[in-house]
Amino acid sequence: MGQSVAMKAAILLLCIALARAQAPVPSIAGFRPESAKQQLDLESRFDKALNRQNLQQWVKHMSAKPHHVGSPASKATAEFIAKQFESWGYETKIETFYPLFPTPKTRLLEMVAPTRFTARIEESAVEGDETSGIKDGNLPVYHAYSTGGDVTGELVYVNYGLPEDYRKLREMGIDVRGKIVLARYGASWRGIKPKVAAENGAIGCLIYSDPRDDGYFQGDVYPKGAYRPPQGAQRGSVMDMPVYPGDPLTPFKAATDPKRTPDPKQAPTVTKIPVMPISYGDAEPMLRALTGPVAPTDWRGALPLTYHVGPGPAKVHLKLEFDWRLAPAYNVVARMTGAVKPDQWVLRGNHHDGWNFGAADPLSGMVALMEEARGIAELAKSGWRPARTLVFLAWDGEEPALLGSTEWAEHHAAELQRHAVAYINSDGTGRGFLRVDGSSSLELLSTQAGRDLTDPQTRVPVLERLMASRKVAGRGGDFHIAPLGSGSDYTVFQHHLGIPSLNIGFSGEGGGGSYHSNYDSYDHFVRFIDPDFQYVMATTQLGGRLTLRLANAEWLPFQTASTARSIRAWTNEVIKLADDMRTETARRNELIRGGAFKLAADPRKTFVVPQAEAEVPFLNFAPLQNAVGKLERATAEVAKTDPATLPVEKRNAWEEALRVAEQKFLRGEGLPRRPWFRHVLHAPGFYTGYGVKTLPGIREAIEQRLWPEAEMQIASTAEAITTYAEWLERAKP
Repeated sequence: MGQSVAMKAAILLLCIALARAQAPVPSIAGFRPESAKQQLDLESRFDKALNRQNLQQWVKHMSAKPHHVGSPASKATAEFIAKQFESWGYETKIETFYPLFPTPKTRLLEMVAPTRFTARIEESAVEGDETSGIKDGNLPVYHAYSTGGDVTGELVYVNYGLPEDYRKLREMGIDVRGKIVLARYGASWRGIKPKVAAENGAIGCLIYSDPRDDGYFQGDVYPKGAYRPPQGAQRGSVMDMPVYPGDPLTPFKAATDPKRTPDPKQAPTVTKIPVMPISYGDAEPMLRALTGPVAPTDWRGALPLTYHVGPGPAKVHLKLEFDWRLAPAYNVVARMTGAVKPDQWVLRGNHHDGWNFGAADPLSGMVALMEEARGIAELAKSGWRPARTLVFLAWDGEEPALLGSTEWAEHHAAELQRHAVAYINSDGTGRGFLRVDGSSSLELLSTQAGRDLTDPQTRVPVLERLMASRKVAGRGGDFHIAPLGSGSDYTVFQHHLGIPSLNIGFSGEGGGGSYHSNYDSYDHFVRFIDPDFQYVMATTQLGGRLTLRLANAEWLPFQTASTARSIRAWTNEVIKLADDMRTETARRNELIRGGAFKLAADPRKTFVVPQAEAEVPFLNFAPLQNAVGKLERATAEVAKTDPATLPVEKRNAWEEALRVAEQKFLRGEGLPRRPWFRHVLHAPGFYTGYGVKTLPGIREAIEQRLWPEAEMQIASTAEAITTYAEWLERAKP
């Protein structure tokens, strides 16, 4: 009987093998069917060449010391990475730039009334974390690109510090002019909080992580659990990067001169008021000392106190001084020249600098890129070469202001626009679900890569697992990659140079709480994020598939129809935004004129009756709608072209037209008040920071009620879309 079972099992395995052998080869954009099979075989060989132990060893090695930009350890890290690439056979060099990077000299925060309290502003060593007690070379808790200052004022709690939070305060009769504000992390990028505080007249800003968002409300705190402990604080940049990233003193050109004398007063992206991060352990005594109105329900965190907004009687003294110096940023550039189309470059990048140890952010992504490059180098040992040139990039200075990538890309801007096919970025990665955001033209490439990669935990394709999770959450539908805002090194490529870009990784299941703290360590990572490096390996495999497919495709797998679909959706959104604002403004003004707000006011509280707003005028969206219609017709014609049937000369000419097509969405004058951002389809929001705004010139003009500007941006955006459509029409074979 046992023999019968064994025989049945053998027959079943044989049937499975035969079924797999007879199954049709999945299509891959940019490849003929026979070439797709060869590509899948190549990717299988690539997977077999990978070694998970390398990932673990490299993270442990590079996270052993603080390695922020400008530090000796950052240089050593760059040299270590470069040495690996050289040993694998890549043409490798380190390119150095010299951006402005401030470090703190004085950090003092004290509550001087109604009682005295001096904030620690320091993270303690924790048991079981080998590096958390290291002080040598460690960056203290601070915000890069805060201005210095010595200010004292009453404290006001401002929730997340968003523009709408200040509108709510004004309705409550609370004025923050001359005050120091306390905001909690979340809902926007940290640099937006001091920006909006200064616009509202505050003289200083403190930002803390509330345990509801990032602490014991979410789970056990470190080291028992993954979440931020009472003394944990989030370092980070507060530079006004929605205006421009990179060196604050040299927008549009690279910071190549190490001998210049930096003057932070010449940097418009430095904050206007002093700002500092603190822990919720330091924030609690100050919040407890506040009186005034009780905070609205959705403003309340998880500290064991009643949240009041103030002002006072808590009064705080904040003193900050900085050492403003140029810091060398070491970028590693490793190249494997293509055998067929060497003048077309596939760019693959991740940063290597951290806020101190940086095991998760960025080293989990950095080692994935390194192992990806090593695996490709193993393929090259067999005589294989990529058709296009591969350029692997390890950036320095990402954490403070995307320094290394921005300066390098500004320095090489002209040749990048002549040669770059696409830029694929990763940052830190974690455990859980596929994460791919980027240019709509790369959506099919991304979808197929997710289809062909097995999830290490569930053993189903990572795309299938992601879509199943969306259905469970009630967010069904087709897979579409989201557009990019900012927050990592793709920014200069996507938004300034018009190079199609992706940002990849996994997330959703690893524990939080270490972000930008001393506890972003190897010990935290292997306990709570990705203990066996399975998802770091999955990131390696995902990056490898995307990179190899772009490198080897017979023609570039760009999908103009996906771009047109996205633009149509974004156009409908901005039209609806204007209509909804018109309806809401009319409704609100009617309530104000009818006295509804006066009746609702509590006579025991200060209450300011809102003023009526100007009605939303009619906006002429016809130019935009006409441009989108023209684009849809052009892309429908493009879809009729099968590159596989074209003669080589015509196919190559069409491919080159597609390669540069996204640059047609760039406007020389850039976006209003921030000319560095030149892409009309997407940009980081002026008041969201990392979060993306699609059709940003139009959308933000509407949101800020700048009606003449909205009309101008409709025309400008329509012109860029028309230019793109006409480029496709002329270039179509």
